[in-house]
This record gives sequence, C-alpha cells and structure tokens, in this order.
Amino acid sequence: MTSRRAELATFLRSRRARLRPVEVGLPEGLRRRTPGLRRQEVAQLAGISVDYYVRLEQGRGAHPSGQVLAALARALLLSRDEREYLFRLAGQGPPPVAGPSAVVAPGVRHLIDAMTETPAYLADARYDVLAWNRLAGHFVGDLPPGDRNMIRWWFRQEASVPWTDTETLRFARDSVADLRAAYGRYPGDRELAELVTELLGVSPRFAALWAEHDVATRRPVVKRVAHPELGPLEFECRVLLVPESDQRLIVYTAAPGSPTREVFRRLGERITG
Repeated sequence: MTSRRAELATFLRSRRARLRPVEVGLPEGLRRRTPGLRRQEVAQLAGISVDYYVRLEQGRGAHPSGQVLAALARALLLSRDEREYLFRLAGQGPPPVAGPSAVVAPGVRHLIDAMTETPAYLADARYDVLAWNRLAGHFVGDLPPGDRNMIRWWFRQEASVPWTDTETLRFARDSVADLRAAYGRYPGDRELAELVTELLGVSPRFAALWAEHDVATRRPVVKRVAHPELGPLEFECRVLLVPESDQRLIVYTAAPGSPTREVFRRLGERITG
C-alpha cells in the first residue's frame, strides 16, 4: 500500500466514523458496535458498490475517478478544505467551485454588528457587498440596491479618483489583483466574467491594471477620505479573509487618539444611543 493510498484510506475511515446516521438522513438503528456510518451506508449514499468502497478503505484497487470522489465528498459531508484534500490524496486537482458564496454565516453577521465603533462590511470574491454594520452604512450604504459591487463602483468613478496618491493606487492595484485571483478560482462563474468584460470596456485604468496580470490577495492600505458628512478621515482599510466562504471582511480601523477615531466613536454612540 503506497503512502498516498494509505492516507486516503485512513482519511475515508476517519470521516465515516465522525458522522451520525441522522446527519445524512438515515435512521440511528440499533446494535451499532462502532461509531459513525457503516461502509455499506457510505457506498449507498455515494452510489458506488460496497465492494469498491471497502477496497478504497483498505488502500486497494484502482484510483477513484473525479466523479467517485465528488460523490464521496457529498456522502461524507466534507467541507471545502476536506474535499480539496480528498482529491489531492487521490492524485487529482479538485474541480472548480461553481461561483463565490453569497451566504452570510450567522457568526460573521454577529461579528459585524458587534463592531459598534468600527465600520465593517462583508463582500464576496466578486466584491459584491453582502452585509454591513450601521457605521459602514456611511460608506457603502448609498450603493445602488441592485448593484452593490465595490470594484464596479470604484472604477466607474475613476475620473474623480486621486491616482497620484500612492495608497490609492496600491488599493486599486491590490483590488484588481485579488479579483484576478478569484477569476482563476471560479472559471465557470458568469457574473464574474461579465464584470471583468464590462470594466475592460469602460475603464482604461482597470484595463491597464488587469493587463499587468498581478495575482494576489488584499493587503491593508491607508485611506484618506473627504466624507461629505463626517469631514476628512484617515484610517487603515484592512481586509480579513473568511476562509470557509472565500469572503472578505473589510474593516476601517482608525489609530487610537486620532481625530478619525473620535469621529467613529461619537458616531457609534449616536447610533447605539
């Protein structure tokens, strides 16, 4: 048994053992001598023969196909990371995920709302804004209801953007590089492809940055904003990745004791008061 086949066999057994029948729609039943699902139950859920699945758990037989691996991932309720790991153990690249997730996890929603003195909002890999707290409403709340895409909004107003500012240019370059990384992760996503095609046609600045072929995830930048209601603001725009959904939690953090920090504090008190 090769080390890869042995690891695949061990991984399948461990994932099977952690599942309760009720989690996959099966009755608990009686006289279960071992925890988790039986081998025949996994085979039934995956639509493969029991004998074939037994050979996989014993590290024997042919390498499973992508179709079999996908069926096993569904049957064992694997997470995205576990699914990718399963495919790699079998010597295959995992098939691409259809598109960015727009589902806001309750825990992330609670975290955003708990930031009462820090503007925070959540965006998917396309940079469609999915959720924001009341403080962030002063920055993203005026986006059109049917088009809450930050990158489209940014490059559509490129004529008024101070491109001579180093941080502004870095923010734009990092955003485009991150979008290109998503473009590679979701090759079948129609909305992402249409967004890139649209911006290539209407924004010379976007087209120039896209042509650089930079691929990278976002880094923090310092932003200076002349806000029409709040006045001049300076804060760090920090992007935190939510790995399980490939979403971005974007927070505006002001330095302690700074005028911007005081503005955020007073605004938060007014909102919560």
